[in-house]
Amino acid sequence: MSDGGLNLDRVQAAAARLNGVAHRTPLLSSETVDRDCATKVLLKAEPFQRSGSFKFRGAYNRLSLLNIEAKRAGVVAYSSGNHGAAVALSAKLLGIEAVIVVPVTGSAAKLEAIKTYGAELRRYDPATESREEVAAKIAAERGMTLIRPYDDYDIMAGQGTVGLELVEQAPDLKRVLIPIGGGGLAAGVATAVKGRIPGASVIGVEPARADDTRRSLLANRRVSIPEPDTIADGLRAREPGELTFAVNSRLLDDVVTVTEDAIVEAMRLCFTRLKVVVEPSGAVAMAALPSVGATGRTAVVLSGGNITPEDFDALVRS
Repeated sequence: MSDGGLNLDRVQAAAARLNGVAHRTPLLSSETVDRDCATKVLLKAEPFQRSGSFKFRGAYNRLSLLNIEAKRAGVVAYSSGNHGAAVALSAKLLGIEAVIVVPVTGSAAKLEAIKTYGAELRRYDPATESREEVAAKIAAERGMTLIRPYDDYDIMAGQGTVGLELVEQAPDLKRVLIPIGGGGLAAGVATAVKGRIPGASVIGVEPARADDTRRSLLANRRVSIPEPDTIADGLRAREPGELTFAVNSRLLDDVVTVTEDAIVEAMRLCFTRLKVVVEPSGAVAMAALPSVGATGRTAVVLSGGNITPEDFDALVRS
């Protein structure tokens, strides 16, 4: 399977670079979930990945491919959350200077996590500045490489190693549910899964309040939506990435949406039945299980677990 620069070989090459560096995350299961869904459900636990989410896979793969000059010059990324933490940690492991562009309104806990990995924080005001423009200016002034969160084939290939692990751990998979924000995880996983199990279906899941990919697929072109208002802060993309949309429009079998209440219920279920803390964005695919129906052995990607105890408690108690 190939879309421009993304194919199964590229995902496999990323897996080789990540071998011994990224965690091979487990597949979890619950008899309660299986009974409620009338099928076997396997949950890919990316909260156990380094930096707390799947994002480490793509970031490390991308940074490890920089040439010597680029590594010496350093990298810059924009993110107040999982991508920022993943780039910061990857840069630390590879001995690369990193600047992470973060909003002044960002979570203090998340910003502190990024800082502990040794990255320099550059704060911006979302009301008056564009994070993309701020990051691009830093890259130009300091000769750094801009590391985009999803619209990059090497980022997508790294994320696709989630899919490679899935088919190795469960070669009889029939279906995969996966969250969609900018689309990098979905593109990578779909490339890997379809490349190894052509008959498997891959379904993307978005918050109903942030359904830019669903609308774009219906329109057969990228559609921009208003600033999304959803608790799934990692999935607040206003439109799909250009590269990711080209892959996802070809490989995804469907995109479904879930409500805010369903996301919270999925977080609660993961905690009570699996004993795993999952952030809202990470629980979106789980939230779709009751509505997609039973069609054979199903894998669900729990994409991340970066949330403070206070925020988690406030949501699951609501």
